[in-house]
Amino acid sequence: MPSPIIGRPVSEEVWESVRTEFALPTLEQVRRRLAELMEDTDPVMRQLVRVIGEDTYCPGFQFLPGGQVHPTVASLYRHALELRIAHNYFTVWMITVAHDLNGARPVDSLPRAAQLHRALEGFAAQPPATRRAQLG
Repeated sequence: MPSPIIGRPVSEEVWESVRTEFALPTLEQVRRRLAELMEDTDPVMRQLVRVIGEDTYCPGFQFLPGGQVHPTVASLYRHALELRIAHNYFTVWMITVAHDLNGARPVDSLPRAAQLHRALEGFAAQPPATRRAQLG
């Protein structure tokens, strides 16, 4: 699979890999599921990583088994927004091999929050036309 270059559209092949490995429910499906778990879904809905295509989707890697948002993913996502990394490219970064993580993917390195934040900062510091996501 070719490496997406940040600043260009993410291929359907990448979204299919997210859907296959982690699930990619629509925003409305997530809202309905959260409503089964809690009375006020708004605070959680505001934290969600979303990818925009023909519809709005929520990558499944951000959820804990009980349906809550994974705190490390939420923290990284807030940081990504501060660094002006768009939703879709944050998702791609989460599923790609990162040199700053010794060849691991951020999604597989969630216990190492501080190291993930540094890796995200390194990713953001690259000029947009050179940010390659090394899918592996």
